[in-house]
Amino acid sequence: MSSANLVLRPGRDGAFLVPDLAYPRAFTLRIGRTDQSYVDLDDPRRLEFDYVQRLADVLDSVIEPAERLRVVHVGGAAMTLPRYIAATQPSSAQIVLEPDVELTAFVRRHLPLPVRSGIKVRDTDGRRGIAELRDGYADLVIIDAFVGARVPAELTTKEFLVDARRILSDHGVIILNLTDRGPLGYTRRVLAGVGQVFPHVLLCAESSTLKGRRFGNVIIAGGATALPCAAIAERAGQSPFPYRVLRGARLNQLLSDSKPFSIKDAEESPDPSSRLKHLA
Repeated sequence: MSSANLVLRPGRDGAFLVPDLAYPRAFTLRIGRTDQSYVDLDDPRRLEFDYVQRLADVLDSVIEPAERLRVVHVGGAAMTLPRYIAATQPSSAQIVLEPDVELTAFVRRHLPLPVRSGIKVRDTDGRRGIAELRDGYADLVIIDAFVGARVPAELTTKEFLVDARRILSDHGVIILNLTDRGPLGYTRRVLAGVGQVFPHVLLCAESSTLKGRRFGNVIIAGGATALPCAAIAERAGQSPFPYRVLRGARLNQLLSDSKPFSIKDAEESPDPSSRLKHLA
């Protein structure tokens, strides 16, 4: 592969694969000004972006080693987490919901999926793709979808979360990657929706994001059964850029009187403007 960028769509809002000069088969997918995904074909377990490591912390904590999983990913991009799960839980079946057919073809051409990866990509958006799945199908639903640098509004409504809960098994877990900054007005409303649909909830973010010092990633997990909060917090706290895990009374304090988004008042995640961070 060449050390030059691989171009899908040129221009300011284009899509590129940017090679990592330190690793011969590693690339960053950049869409517009946002780094959307990082993939190392030689080591899919190597997760370059800190927030992706935190997503992996949650999923690794809620599953058993070598467990055969059924996972639904809303948002594909370069499919970093599906590749990670295929490497760490190789018997798993995964469905990726990604409406950008052109992007998927570009990624699969230049960053091919492993043979017998168990990953199937459906060219549909998250709301329609979730609606088409049967009750109790999945063990995990991972929402990590962005249009540019913003989470689509329809993926954080209470109605969507109810449908996501429908396709999860009795022990199923949903994990959402959002972007926001303190005082987390947008995140609070998403959290309120997750809390009304799932009995067990936690939130994970860097202290600087919680305190409003910078725009960053916020991860929410909801479980039909108790979440291993201590294990997740231990993993998240060991990072060079540690995340805090909020639960229980602290999470209730953060929620305050926030109301879930509905299909009538849904909003995209806040525009980071010049405060961009790695997103997906």
